[in-house]
Amino acid sequence: MSATFGRYAFALAPLAAAALWGGMYVVSKWGFALVPPVTLGFLRVALGAGALWLVVAGRGGPAPARDEWSTFAALGGWVTLTVATQFVGTELTNASQGSLLTVLTPVFTVALGALVLGERVTPAKAGGMTVAGAGTAVVLAGRYEFASIAAGNLLGVALLLVASAAWVGYTVWGLRAVRRHGALRAATYSSLASVPMLGALAAGELWYLGRSPAEVPLTVESAAAVLYLGLASTAAAWFLWYKGLEYVSAGTVAVFFFAQPVVGAALGGALLGEALGPGFLAGGALMAVGIWVVSRERADPADGPAESTAE
Repeated sequence: MSATFGRYAFALAPLAAAALWGGMYVVSKWGFALVPPVTLGFLRVALGAGALWLVVAGRGGPAPARDEWSTFAALGGWVTLTVATQFVGTELTNASQGSLLTVLTPVFTVALGALVLGERVTPAKAGGMTVAGAGTAVVLAGRYEFASIAAGNLLGVALLLVASAAWVGYTVWGLRAVRRHGALRAATYSSLASVPMLGALAAGELWYLGRSPAEVPLTVESAAAVLYLGLASTAAAWFLWYKGLEYVSAGTVAVFFFAQPVVGAALGGALLGEALGPGFLAGGALMAVGIWVVSRERADPADGPAESTAE
């Protein structure tokens, strides 16, 4: 595989991650009826981290050095903050407010990538992000009533904003770990580091609610929600998101996040018979053009392949 082909092929990995996240809002909302949000987030990450670790263990290779675990602990902190605020915020908000997470995350990533990593915001990248964002907004406008954004829970909106910023931190500060260890190991060890943190928060949540772990219902529905969130939305999606960082900048990877609501709308149309309307086609086309423009940019010198590509 040539370096150029590899770069563009693996740049599609974040698009696959966005596709897996497309149905996460609905599944998590459904799961909250059965499992408290932070507890559901803990189960999600514990399952995802375990699945990733099994793959890493099966492939063999050295574990990170002791002094490198501080990096993964910090990334685990970003994971913990993301999942806890996202799930509690999702429970408190409506679908229109939840869409803010999708629209703002790429913008935050480009800004922080420029500030922290020195990534260039070229006219092509800025233009492509604008077009993709506009397309996503058109799709969202066709699905949700934006007037209800101000009518919902403001605390939930604030938590979703924190979740968006925390995921940006996981993306931007994770780039060097990805380039050093490869996407699989970086996603695995950062997820493992977050498990005890989320476990402590989940224990606190259950204590606050006056529930014991034994009272969390084990049903077909709750198991299905945890399996989807853990294996698809966490293990697979987080690996794919980091895989893109092996080859392109954080700002370039971020543009694929705009695809999440488009995939969600398409799934709603295909599986639930929801009407898509002309806005979906127009918005989806704009989003695709914007992603295409950004993904065709030549990489900065710092955007080369990872030092370790064992995956």
